[in-house]
Amino acid sequence: MRNTLVTASLLSLLLATSAACGQAKSSSEPASASAMAKAANVGFQELKIANGEDPPLTVGVWYPTDAAARPTRLQPFMQTVAPGGAVAGSGLPLVVFSHGTGGWYGGHYDTALALARAGFVVAAVSHAGDTYDDHSRAAMIWARSAQMHRLIDYMLGEWPDHARIDPDRVGAFGFSAGGFTTLVVAGGVPSLERTQAQCQTHPAYFECGVAKSLPNRDAVIAGLPDSVWVHDARVKAAVVAAPALGYTFGKDGLRNVRIPIQLWRDEDDHVLRNPDYAEAVRIALPDAPEYHVVPNADHYDFLAPCSPLMAAHAPPEICAERPGFDRTAFHDAFDAQVVQFFERTLG
Repeated sequence: MRNTLVTASLLSLLLATSAACGQAKSSSEPASASAMAKAANVGFQELKIANGEDPPLTVGVWYPTDAAARPTRLQPFMQTVAPGGAVAGSGLPLVVFSHGTGGWYGGHYDTALALARAGFVVAAVSHAGDTYDDHSRAAMIWARSAQMHRLIDYMLGEWPDHARIDPDRVGAFGFSAGGFTTLVVAGGVPSLERTQAQCQTHPAYFECGVAKSLPNRDAVIAGLPDSVWVHDARVKAAVVAAPALGYTFGKDGLRNVRIPIQLWRDEDDHVLRNPDYAEAVRIALPDAPEYHVVPNADHYDFLAPCSPLMAAHAPPEICAERPGFDRTAFHDAFDAQVVQFFERTLG
């Protein structure tokens, strides 16, 4: 099993062996120059896609382009992209993104940019009813996997440049509730009833507060059909960072997740406390994941480094960093490792 310890004082990722987690294998080679040179720039689109009887989904798409790029605002961030530029290349791999509770499609824009520079198409959805400006469905985490399935359907069959995507090279990336969602898409079946005992023992845990927003949630959970957990065999590899509700799966719930998984845990997560989340997933996966533990990191350090505008308006904990931790330096390494993983697994 590979375990990565990231020291905040370094700009590069240091690979180390942890006796507690098994023998490590080094994978520290940089992303290949040929992969990084597939196109001159990154194109970007924001789309609205139909989602049955539900409101349309808002989606951000990043992709390789040879069109001229310029600094462009993405809500609180600035990204250098070619808005609406023509897609460059063919047979391109696709990676779909799922954000955390109360997030949005741009929360991991730096990782999306890194993948697009390496020749990937990235499509990130804002989960309906679970965004920073709409919390109406935050407790209905079971609705997310169907939205990811819909996103893949759209990108492979309806996106104007869908013919440029290789349908056999699809990956998924998820953080927090998005990590949970990605495990479901990959074949996982959780037992949400386990949250009842968890919240009796740990009522201050994050999911327990979210659960209170849904009246009669225990009865709703008990009545969920198995079909609510939507899997997608088109997804061939996945990156899962700080997954929410990891303890709800167990070995039985993850027995069908047989694709390569790159799993990340922040060492000092105050939102999803170890060992009930990422570590529980690591133990339960039938095949050992590529496992990375980030020393001195907290939950929100997996989000893109905050811009001054973001820091001025977001809740303080979103942008706070522990003493000695550098989120920007970490993301330089994190993004490179994500790119390398998908290059290896999606070929």
